[in-house]
Amino acid sequence: MSERSHGLLRVMRILSAIVLLAIGGIHLFLVFDGVGGVLGVLFILNAIAGIVLAIGMLALHGRLLKLAVVLSLLFVIASLLALVLALTVGLFGITEKWSFTLVPETIVIDAIGVVVLAVTSAVALRTRRAA
Repeated sequence: MSERSHGLLRVMRILSAIVLLAIGGIHLFLVFDGVGGVLGVLFILNAIAGIVLAIGMLALHGRLLKLAVVLSLLFVIASLLALVLALTVGLFGITEKWSFTLVPETIVIDAIGVVVLAVTSAVALRTRRAA
């Protein structure tokens, strides 16, 4: 792996970890802000997953890093898709409104996360093949 590829992967891993922590943090904040019931439990699980994936993004190497990168991308896509479904047709009987706490911000952060993690996935998978 070239020094340039290694540096790019390092930067993308850090950006990915920041995005994952932001997504997890938003969901944890919403629980503390009063979201309860089944949705609150799902938000706590989302927060835990975001933290675990962020740690993995920074701590893992080799094949485990590739796994963490792909799982993180799927996690962010699922988070964005779940919110979009809740805003449009509903998800598990839950409907959401644009005016609810942090909904627009979450859409923006999740969308940025999809892009960041897609690039991270491409870099991680490409550099590992070349190594």
